[in-house]
Amino acid sequence: MTACSDSELVALISDAEAVMRAAMAVQVRAIAEAEDRGVPAAQGARGTEAWVREKLNIAAGEAKSRVLVARLATEHTTLHGVPIAAELPATAAAIATGSITVAHARAVIDGIRRMAPVCTPAELGQAEPMLADYARQCSPHDLAKLAERIRYYFDQDGAFRDEEIQHELRELHYGTGSDGMTVINARLDREAGAKFRAALQPLAAPRPSENGEPDPRSPGQRNADALDALLDIAVASDRLPRSGGQRPHITVTIDFDDLARALRAPGNGVLPGTLTATGQPITAATVRRLACDAEILPVVLGGDGLPLDVGRAERTAPPHVRAALLLRDGTCAFPGCDRPPGTPEAHHVESWIDGGPTDLTNLVMLCGAHHRAVHGQHWTITVEGDRPVFTPPATVDPSRKARPGGRSTGTEHNTVLRQVIPRPRQPQEAAHTHA
Repeated sequence: MTACSDSELVALISDAEAVMRAAMAVQVRAIAEAEDRGVPAAQGARGTEAWVREKLNIAAGEAKSRVLVARLATEHTTLHGVPIAAELPATAAAIATGSITVAHARAVIDGIRRMAPVCTPAELGQAEPMLADYARQCSPHDLAKLAERIRYYFDQDGAFRDEEIQHELRELHYGTGSDGMTVINARLDREAGAKFRAALQPLAAPRPSENGEPDPRSPGQRNADALDALLDIAVASDRLPRSGGQRPHITVTIDFDDLARALRAPGNGVLPGTLTATGQPITAATVRRLACDAEILPVVLGGDGLPLDVGRAERTAPPHVRAALLLRDGTCAFPGCDRPPGTPEAHHVESWIDGGPTDLTNLVMLCGAHHRAVHGQHWTITVEGDRPVFTPPATVDPSRKARPGGRSTGTEHNTVLRQVIPRPRQPQEAAHTHA
C-alpha cells in the first residue's frame, strides 16, 4: 500500500467503503429473513437484537440499528417465498444500492417514527423519500435535524407542546467536587440553549499561542475559559441584582502577613485565604492576582482574625482610568493577544498590596488568560512612555528579550505621518512667499 499514489490511495478508501456498504445491505436483508424464520428464538436468544449482538460481537446500539433497518428498510421473503415489501421503500432502495449507511437509515427510521403519531399516511409517504434522498448527500446528524424540521412543519402544535415541556424540564445543578472544583450539570430548553451557545462560542474560539502555534487548550478547556470570561462580563454589568446596595463580587478573606509574604516566598509557609461564598481555601498567590481588579474584594485580617481592611478606594481603577487604559491597551496589552472583546482586568504593575498606585503609569489591561500568565510565570512589566513593555521570565525566553505591548494609537500614527509628510507652511511663511 505504501507504493500507492495519493489518488490510488483515495480510490482504495472509496472502493472499500462501497464494498462494506454492499456487504451491509446483504447482511441486514439476511437478518430480516433470519427473524422471519425464527432463527434467533430457535438458538435460544431473547430476541433478534440480542442474537445479532452476540453473534457479531458488536455494541448493543449498533445491533439495534441493524435490526431496525432489517425490519423496516429491506425487501425480503417469508418462509413460504412470499415477497414482503419494505415499510420504508425509498430508504430500502438507498440501502440496497449502497447510497447510504445503516446510520443514515436509522436516522430516517427515528424521524419517521416521531412523525407517525401526528402525520397522515400521505404525509409520511411524502416525508420518507425526501429524507432518503437527502441522506445520499448529508451526514446522519444533519439528516436527523432535517427530520425534526419536517416534524415541526407537519405538527406545529405538537412541536410547541414539546418546547413547553422542555421548559418545564429545565434544570441546572452545581456542587463542589472532592478536589474543590465546581461541577455543573444542566439541561436547557431550546431558547436558553441557543443563548448559551451564542454567548459562549465566540469566547471559546481557538486562538493562536504567542509563537503562532495552534491553541494548546482542549475544547473542554476553551469552553471553561469562555464561561469564566462570560461570568466576568456578567459580574461587571450593572444589570445584576444588588445585595445590600453592592454589585455582585467575590469576597476573599486572608491574613495580611500571608498576603504580603506570598510574593517574597510563594508557597513557603504561607497560609491560604478563604473564598467566603464556598468556604474553600485559595492560595495567597492567587489572591494577589485577584486583588488587581474590581470584582474581587479582599478582606484583609489582622492577627486576631478580625477584618483589618476591606480594600482601598484606590485599588479599583475608576471608570475614567479604565477608559484611558482601554484606549491605550485595548482589551489586553499582552504582546500579540487577540482576545475578543470582553471584560479585561486592570493589573497593577507594582502590586496594590505592596503600595502600588492605581494610575495609568502603574496599570495595564490584561485578559483573564494573560493576567494569570503574568502572575503565574512572573513576567516583568514596565510602562515606557505611553506603552507597556513586557519582559518574559527565563523559563519562557532565556534571552529575556523585552516585547512592546498595548496597541498602536492615533497619536503614534500621527507621529509617523509627521515624519513622512512635509510640514504645512505657517501663515506668515505663506505671506512671505507671496511677497
